[in-house]
Amino acid sequence: MKILAIETSCDDTGIAVLEIKSGRFKVLSNIVASQIEVHKQYGGVFPMMAKREHLKNLPIALENSLKEAKILNPKKEINFIAVTNGPGLEPCLWTGVNFAKELSKLWNIPVVPVNHIESHILVNLLQTKNYKPQTNLFPAIALIVSGGHTQLILVRNIKKYKILGETRDDAAGECFDKCAKILGLEYPGGPIISKLAEGIVPQNILPRPMIHTKDYDFSFSGLKTAVLYKVKKDSTVDQSVVLSKKYKAKMAAEVQQAIIDVLLKKTIQAIKDYKAKTLILGGGVSANQELRRQFKLALSEAKYGSTAVEPYFLCPPADLSTDNAVMIAVAGYFNRNKKVAPGKVATIKANANLRI
Repeated sequence: MKILAIETSCDDTGIAVLEIKSGRFKVLSNIVASQIEVHKQYGGVFPMMAKREHLKNLPIALENSLKEAKILNPKKEINFIAVTNGPGLEPCLWTGVNFAKELSKLWNIPVVPVNHIESHILVNLLQTKNYKPQTNLFPAIALIVSGGHTQLILVRNIKKYKILGETRDDAAGECFDKCAKILGLEYPGGPIISKLAEGIVPQNILPRPMIHTKDYDFSFSGLKTAVLYKVKKDSTVDQSVVLSKKYKAKMAAEVQQAIIDVLLKKTIQAIKDYKAKTLILGGGVSANQELRRQFKLALSEAKYGSTAVEPYFLCPPADLSTDNAVMIAVAGYFNRNKKVAPGKVATIKANANLRI
């Protein structure tokens, strides 16, 4: 089986080809066209501009993906198309959905609409060199952290999910970006903050919003506001200090640790409460190496009871943490029973607020 997958939920245009043979996954191609340079000057993603870039990038990404996968006759070699239909930015989602529909009609092959959040979870099944799926992982707790989402999800099994908690305002990735902007750093802020924070021991001067609430919800808008007030206060004392690289690095470490502390506390508690066998990380923020390091450490130090074992830790490689089409292909494979025939693809809709 060979699956062509399309991802356009935000500002990355992704097209991949995934082969499944004898129950094993093999990535034949994984093309991602980034729009970071386009949106950097605005400090965030402009949906209509992103849509325009997707329309330009999709045909090129398709050609490159098929070439890399050595697909000469898609009509005969591709079994079906998997495409993200939500959640995400609606104008962007529609570009991918409509592109998939046109290919479906051209090649006379079905389409499987895919949930973007589920894809971030299921891409973790690509853990070994030959991409053989792991087993005995469930129940699991999945933490999805990105620019648009921060969710704790109970994974009872593949395709059996329950959202335990989510952000009430800003997502973790959004908080990274907004705090970076306050500090005068470029977009996207997460990778820059992570780099600046390397080797710096934070003094925990910032708040940890909702860290002690008896639920699994998050809130990061207050952290952003605290950073804004801190920078304004310090700038009145000495403007040159606030503009220095040393100050920005110090604040980067404080922001990063505040976010990690909240994510850790809520996630470890969920693992204990639901006796999870596995922790699954996903989303662009999960590429943060300090976040991964501290989660590994927390899992090894936490007490799970006399009969419980340390949960298995699944986190995708960095290039599969951020948005990509490989994860869409994996989710498409596990949802292949939802195939929509070429003659009925008009029924597939983009849904910016699609829930897992």
